Amino acid sequence: MQAGRLIVVGCGIEWGRHLSERCLAEIRMADMLFALVDPFAFKWLESEHPKVENLCLYYDDNKDRRLSYQEMENAILSAVHAGRQVCAVFYGHPGIFAQVPHDVVRRARSEGYAARMEPGISADACLYADLGLNPGRRGVQSCEATQFLINQRAIDPCALLLLWQVALTGNLDCIGFDPVPERLQLLVDKLYRWYQPDHEVILYEAARLPIEDFRAERIRLVDLPGAGLCETTTLVVPPVEEMRPDEPVLARLRKLS
Repeated sequence: MQAGRLIVVGCGIEWGRHLSERCLAEIRMADMLFALVDPFAFKWLESEHPKVENLCLYYDDNKDRRLSYQEMENAILSAVHAGRQVCAVFYGHPGIFAQVPHDVVRRARSEGYAARMEPGISADACLYADLGLNPGRRGVQSCEATQFLINQRAIDPCALLLLWQVALTGNLDCIGFDPVPERLQLLVDKLYRWYQPDHEVILYEAARLPIEDFRAERIRLVDLPGAGLCETTTLVVPPVEEMRPDEPVLARLRKLS
């Protein structure tokens, strides 16, 4: 096993409240920190550790995000290669809708370094709590919005549908973060296969500060292209149909009882 070590942790969504004791211990014990978090969380990390590198600096409005991700991974691994005990801190849960944490852990392990990931409170965990939704009641389908748009996906209208990063829908070049109404209209048109134009959907954004409230704006599906969206907005589409019993299966179960 190589001398360097990598721990990837999640700081949760709401700064100051969601960080676990184990993740905090890893942050304090590390030789060097890398962070992809909001500005408030980054300021706090600077107060906790003398060596923090801001991974947000690899982003640029006119730069392909895939290149930014590669540069972030290389920066983290360069410290691991130098024999450092490295901790990389990511917003929310580092393994949910995040590419760099998974890739950098995989690369470190393939090179013979000890690497692991610690969970954090994720945006979907906040969503279920804030909106009072139980994924076990009707089931849930969860998908990145562009992935849903450009692939053939079978939707169950009896279940809850979550579409993540909806503001970036159709952004195939991975450049910029602003929503494009024409691309959003393509998403809406596809959703019309299962839902009516006046179906009520929810624009959800988790609170990131203790003094903030979460966003839960209810709009009609038809109005989505003109709605105010940011990179953290999630589109929540409630079920539109009731579940239908599978009578043949139920009949077989009754015979077993």
